[in-house]
Amino acid sequence: MQLVYYLPIITTITAVFFSWEVANRYRERQGLHLLWWSIGIVCFGLGTLIESCVTLFGWHPSLFRLWYITGALLGAAPLAQGTVYLLLNKKIAHTLAVFLSLFVVIASTFVFLTPIDASLAEGGQLTGKVIVWKKVRYFSIFLNVYAVFFLGGGALLSAWRFYKKGREHYNRFIGNVLITLGTFCAAAGGASARMGHTEILYVAELIALVIIYLGYRINIKPVK
Repeated sequence: MQLVYYLPIITTITAVFFSWEVANRYRERQGLHLLWWSIGIVCFGLGTLIESCVTLFGWHPSLFRLWYITGALLGAAPLAQGTVYLLLNKKIAHTLAVFLSLFVVIASTFVFLTPIDASLAEGGQLTGKVIVWKKVRYFSIFLNVYAVFFLGGGALLSAWRFYKKGREHYNRFIGNVLITLGTFCAAAGGASARMGHTEILYVAELIALVIIYLGYRINIKPVK
């Protein structure tokens, strides 16, 4: 098996450290955006953990269903919801959180109910092609658009705002640019997986998480 299939192991380890750091910051500051970010990183890490299990132990329908929920459905949407809490007023954020949660519950139910055609798992790869009820895959498209719009778009908006504030906010400008790049990198990986290129997904996941992690670390540095 090619080395690229072992990359999710590194990504999972990175997600453990990242989620632990954000969770600690949430315990200190209690911001709902931090809670959602920590949930999002945990979900992302669970997705790559399942990818690691498939690499080490082989493909199984139950693993696929769990991967699709944690990776395809929840890989980025909770992170985006964290940005919603950071940038929008609390009432709107609460409304979107309820909508997002209900949507994920409904989508997950369909993922568990749909028949799986294991013969389409080429080489034991994780691919949505095995889902018999093809329209179930539309759920992940909506959640990915939600993630790109709020996480990537929110970070881009924040970068622009900090850029206009001058050099004393340069770190946060750079941090948000990195988060934007990481978001689009993850989205590109997801699109590649949809077309059957799982190897590109594994590379993109690692690069995206590392870039977003760096952006987060730069953002939390005190303004001088």
